Amino acid sequence: MLETGTPQNDKPDWAAIVVVILSVTAFAVAQGLTFPLISLVLEARGIGGSLIGLNAAAYAAGAVLCVLTIHRLTTRFRGNHLVVAALFGSALSLLAFATIAWLPVWFLARFTVGFCASLISILSGAWLNIATPDCLRGRISGLYGAGMCAGFAAGPLAIPIFGTANGSGFAWVSGYVALIGLACAVFNANTRTVPEAAPSGGLTAFFIAAPILVLMELVFGFADIAAISGMAVYFVRVGHSEAFAAYAITVLSLPTAFAQPVVGWLLDKFSRAGVTIGCGLSGALAFLIIPFLQSQTALLLIFALIGIATFALNTCALTILGERFKGGMLIAGTASFSLSYSVGSAMGSTGTGFLLDRISTSAVPASVGLGLLAFTVLAVFRRRDLESFVKVTNQ
Repeated sequence: MLETGTPQNDKPDWAAIVVVILSVTAFAVAQGLTFPLISLVLEARGIGGSLIGLNAAAYAAGAVLCVLTIHRLTTRFRGNHLVVAALFGSALSLLAFATIAWLPVWFLARFTVGFCASLISILSGAWLNIATPDCLRGRISGLYGAGMCAGFAAGPLAIPIFGTANGSGFAWVSGYVALIGLACAVFNANTRTVPEAAPSGGLTAFFIAAPILVLMELVFGFADIAAISGMAVYFVRVGHSEAFAAYAITVLSLPTAFAQPVVGWLLDKFSRAGVTIGCGLSGALAFLIIPFLQSQTALLLIFALIGIATFALNTCALTILGERFKGGMLIAGTASFSLSYSVGSAMGSTGTGFLLDRISTSAVPASVGLGLLAFTVLAVFRRRDLESFVKVTNQ
């Protein structure tokens, strides 16, 4: 019998956990590939920067539409079936990039990838918490974060392997995502849990009930995109090579993937509020110290710490979400996270660009560090909101 609450006898639903981690890793691979590869292909075709930017905006539009329609989708269809459908939808969209050169189709395919990726992200995060007992929640959330980070790091590898000319990168990743969809369909037959439907008005209710978690995800999105985009330009402008800037982004991703299970273990063994505050403070200090470092080795070590600490905020938010909320409010929570991350990432990309052009180069790490520090101070004062065990349902 399928359940919508926590597993019976506090036993994890391993089949569901496998589906969740496989699906979020596949979504991350697809997203990690499409962002750089689509831009490179369109640039090679002579497409202007404004149209390339609008194509990226189509992805964001799909993601936002998913958030706004999640109540209707989860009311009409079962969550575990939606995850599989979203994987196949992503695979077909990637195949369209590989086989059709007409630009309007690329806009539609990019929109569809954004919608499907957001659907996987929202449902997988909620389902993970339903399938996992609280005693393992941090560690399983850490594995979930590791899969996501590994996917983001692996996706761009298709570019040097398959190139940009003939669409084979899109085709191979499409096949991979489709295979993951088939595997998830098989594992679905053995799951004991399913995600509940999101309650009507759940987004608003969650924003009111857990503003500190929403802010945590917004800060994560801001710092994450600032590190990926703004800091790459920062390194070049202060005299480092483009190769070093690219290597720094790789260093940002790979240690983060390996570190998230450790963060999850800390969340299970120690105060979850304390771990959150520690991660925020570590990320803040790491950003603030960057302008004073000259050694490339030291910079790479600090950049690895930035990746670990900032992504850990997402792992912390997901773990605390599962501790405090139940039922359909888990979907509302992960949908709020998706929306908050999108807003935060937009702030990170536009804000760092403004600082680089209008203020100074060193203002980029300083502003992100101060933002993380402000969140950390707020988290200290709102510690009870992160620590308390309050079950909130959609009843």
